[in-house]
Amino acid sequence: MPEADVFAVLANPVRRQLLVALRDGPRAAGDLAGSFALSRPAVSEHLAVLRHARLVREEPRGRHRYYHLAAEPLADVQEWLNPFQRYWRERLTALKDLVEGDDL
Repeated sequence: MPEADVFAVLANPVRRQLLVALRDGPRAAGDLAGSFALSRPAVSEHLAVLRHARLVREEPRGRHRYYHLAAEPLADVQEWLNPFQRYWRERLTALKDLVEGDDL
């Protein structure tokens, strides 16, 4: 099975909200589903997409499934975005220097 495109997975706002909901620790699938105005199967489908992209991992505990945030794919995204952040920081610093400079 081909690896999922993490950026395409993150383009969906429900999936991003699910990741935010998991920042404070693992949560049961039913608990996560209760936090959204979607059907439980719809939330499960989004969790499956996140799991396929390795953005979350699933842990069965008894009759429940708990989801954990997986940091590695997000670190890869951060690594890809980092040069752009540096580009914009440098551009804004140059603009600030121009505005605050004596050349005006």
